[in-house]
Amino acid sequence: MSDLTIDIANFKKHEKDTGSAEVQIAQLTDRIQHLTDHLSTHKKDVSSRRGLLKLVARRRKLLDYTKQRDEETYQGLLKSLKLRR
Repeated sequence: MSDLTIDIANFKKHEKDTGSAEVQIAQLTDRIQHLTDHLSTHKKDVSSRRGLLKLVARRRKLLDYTKQRDEETYQGLLKSLKLRR
């Protein structure tokens, strides 16, 4: 497994926050890491690779939205999730 574990609670705006862009990006990043590890072992799993690409595209759109809305939050997300852009 990946050495980066994501604590979704760090990205919540309030206790019951499950839908904000920041939380969704953190959840997608966790799923992307899991699928990346899976695909390193199962190289011929094409359906999982397709799903991974869809998740990456969705995360990219949410990151673009966050950058448009609040540059500071965007930079914080990149740093805390160790994403490069």
